Amino acid sequence: MIDNGKLRACLAAHWGLADAAVQVHNGGMNSATWFVSEGGERWVAKAVAPGSRRSFMGGLQVAAHVEAAGVPAGTPVVTRHGSLVADVDGVPLGLLNWVAGSGLLGRSPDEQRLIGATLARVHAALRSVTIKDADRFHWVDARAAHLAVRPWVRPSVAAALAGYEALDVGSLSWGLLHTDPAPEAFRLDRKTGECGLIDWSIAMSGPLLYDLASAVMYVGGIDNADYVVEAYLESKTMTRAEVEHGLLAMLRFRWAVQADYFARRLVADDLTGITSAADNEVGLENAHRWLGRLAAKEPSGAHRGHKTA
Repeated sequence: MIDNGKLRACLAAHWGLADAAVQVHNGGMNSATWFVSEGGERWVAKAVAPGSRRSFMGGLQVAAHVEAAGVPAGTPVVTRHGSLVADVDGVPLGLLNWVAGSGLLGRSPDEQRLIGATLARVHAALRSVTIKDADRFHWVDARAAHLAVRPWVRPSVAAALAGYEALDVGSLSWGLLHTDPAPEAFRLDRKTGECGLIDWSIAMSGPLLYDLASAVMYVGGIDNADYVVEAYLESKTMTRAEVEHGLLAMLRFRWAVQADYFARRLVADDLTGITSAADNEVGLENAHRWLGRLAAKEPSGAHRGHKTA
């Protein structure tokens, strides 16, 4: 998105980092990132597509609220002119404070408990926060042209969307969402035991159950998510009844979001964060497989995979 020379010039002009060491990271599929260091301090520079400027700035505002509540979140460093981002040839660039630690893998019970507890803590902190012009959940359109990329995509997405809408979504617990709480977004400082949550890319109000379903998806589904769900429920941020009522349908919808995402990338030949279109194909096929599994589950399956006692 931004070449090295222009990046360095921007860091110097807008943040006063004239002698910064810059290392390409590019860990995300929707952005370009660099590790930046100078004078013993570290940051992450993050650039997004021009069309994502508003959502990026909204996400940075949410991160500031999360950090104010005591959870490290990768807050933005304002520019010399007081802005959250600078523009490099029309590309929005933010400089984010470094969050100590390393990303979780989500495989062990301890890490899964930490994911659930941290997500609940963040949700609780954001329940009373309002961001001006925040997006409202959700963004999936079953009529979208890119869903014709494979014959199965549109009907599968439409069925999952119908299941979501049948939940009486207005009765669910709503608040500002992370939208993609993958294990690697949770950073644990093993020296202090402090866990942060990074990668705030949008300010969006939606059902908190969507974030929980996302966390469940990333650890292998409901049958493998006991520790995530139970740790989340311990905070009383959401009732057990709400989780048991809606988690299965929301998880199915979450996989529909994956299908929508990778279908869009395939049609646009978007290779951001990957090496070839084959990676997008893998993502779409994973969504296909999981949507099939979840469609076959009985409603009682919502109770499986976590304790109800």
